[in-house]
Amino acid sequence: MALNNFLDFFQKGKTFKPKKKFAHGTIRYSLHKQACASLNSGINLRTAVKLPPGEDLNDWVAVHVVDFFNRINLIYGTISEYCTEQTCPTMSGGARFEYLWADGQKYKKPTPLPAREYIGNLMDWIEVQINNQALFPCTSDLPFPKNFINHCSKILARLHRVFVHVYIHHFQNIVTIAAEAHVNTCYKHFYYFVTEFDLVGVKELEPLSEMASKICKDPID
Repeated sequence: MALNNFLDFFQKGKTFKPKKKFAHGTIRYSLHKQACASLNSGINLRTAVKLPPGEDLNDWVAVHVVDFFNRINLIYGTISEYCTEQTCPTMSGGARFEYLWADGQKYKKPTPLPAREYIGNLMDWIEVQINNQALFPCTSDLPFPKNFINHCSKILARLHRVFVHVYIHHFQNIVTIAAEAHVNTCYKHFYYFVTEFDLVGVKELEPLSEMASKICKDPID
């Protein structure tokens, strides 16, 4: 499923939060275009996530964190009207997995929240991170912080929880709008990326591990 098809399908005024864009002419913008070109060419997704020769890992991870933020934002936006305090009073992935929100500011202790509120807080929190020049420098003359990869791991682990909630509680909503192939492609891309660079732990991936074993079967080149 080419990236353009994915974006064309989902860009129908349903974005849950505003999209984050890359500044034209920056290294990050170039890498973003390179990644999109690979996806649009129909290349094996497992191959598409590999670090291009000569490129910096921090830049590659930064590009993908922003891309996944935008795309998961789009996916959730399509089903957000069905995700209410009544239908989803907790941020969960079935009976076994419940996620509590903490951000060290408004919520200093892990707090149970309705799924919509949790995801709203999550997207706001990520947006603050990726707009923070000290964390996500937008030009090559600004250094990445030493803990950049660890910080991105936390962002990606939390974004995976949105996939968990959507797949387990709203997959029928996705099927109703014939979007399951698009969502599966996005998840495969995400899964291959985070496993390629060990960015999300096995425990976080566990709720969708059975599904991943069935759909993430692109051959290893």
